Amino acid sequence: MSKTITLAMGNGGDENNALISQVFYKAFQNEILDKSEDAAILDVDKGKLAFSTDSFTVSPLFFEGANIGKLAICGTCNDLAMMGAKPKYLTCSVILEEGFSIDDLKKIVDTMKEELKKNGAIVVSGDTKVMPKGTIDKIIINTTGIGEVLQENISSNSICTDDTILVSRDIGCHGATIFTAREGIDMSSDLESDCFSLYPIVKALIDANINITALRDATRGGLSAVLNEWSKQSNICIEVEEEKIPVSDEVFGVCEMLGFEPSALANEGTFVLALKKEDEQKALEILKSFNTNAAVIGKVTKNYLQKVVLHSNYGTKRFLESPTGELLPRIC
Repeated sequence: MSKTITLAMGNGGDENNALISQVFYKAFQNEILDKSEDAAILDVDKGKLAFSTDSFTVSPLFFEGANIGKLAICGTCNDLAMMGAKPKYLTCSVILEEGFSIDDLKKIVDTMKEELKKNGAIVVSGDTKVMPKGTIDKIIINTTGIGEVLQENISSNSICTDDTILVSRDIGCHGATIFTAREGIDMSSDLESDCFSLYPIVKALIDANINITALRDATRGGLSAVLNEWSKQSNICIEVEEEKIPVSDEVFGVCEMLGFEPSALANEGTFVLALKKEDEQKALEILKSFNTNAAVIGKVTKNYLQKVVLHSNYGTKRFLESPTGELLPRIC
């Protein structure tokens, strides 16, 4: 790890993991944090609660399909949902730059209000700070959430060879949307961020008694980061069929143009599932009722422990590595 902070340390890949493990995990080490889940699971007298926090600095603030406000609510509520929890209570802290538009702030907050309704959650506390002009870039939002765990024992540390791997929709839309918006590229297409509240989908899976092993929303670092984190946490090999990974023509075009790998692009409403093989088709039907691009993409083996193997369309195979470097800073 370098002696100073780099943009790559926020990418959700190897550099980000090194920063977290060597600085924060080392200082704050405890058995809850060591599980490295999307949200902490806390034991209380009447059951279990999920607890998570996230900060948002996306640029631009407004983009096709969402804005920083929707992103902030979806981000924290989705982390709770990935632990089988219903989002209940959120805090909202906002740091504003002097001179920021009140009209834009109202648009952002109104969007947050709409997204809270979709999750059945409310903001119960918050904080506001204003910084002198030029000391921050417009607005930073932090949201912290508490959720009621509806299905216990969902964990990325418990994936085994009885599990199959699915993705809830086509990947990379958020990263591609942010890049084209930031660079002023007119795609003349329907490309927009996948920013979306995932709790209703997770609730449908739980109500159908799907035997879920693990869930993870593929945000920074994309699908590649999730699969590599899982392979290490559960000491397994995940083998993925490249042709089965859903990628839209628009996202594929952006990747071809810029040399990106779709599986490394960020998502904000796409999640990965590990579940028992016998529930594969039932789960896939539920996912497709929300998005027809949902797909079974791979399986769990013991062939190359702590590695992700990508089987190409040409009959070859290679390791799918966790992202390195910084593809695109400030995507969330």
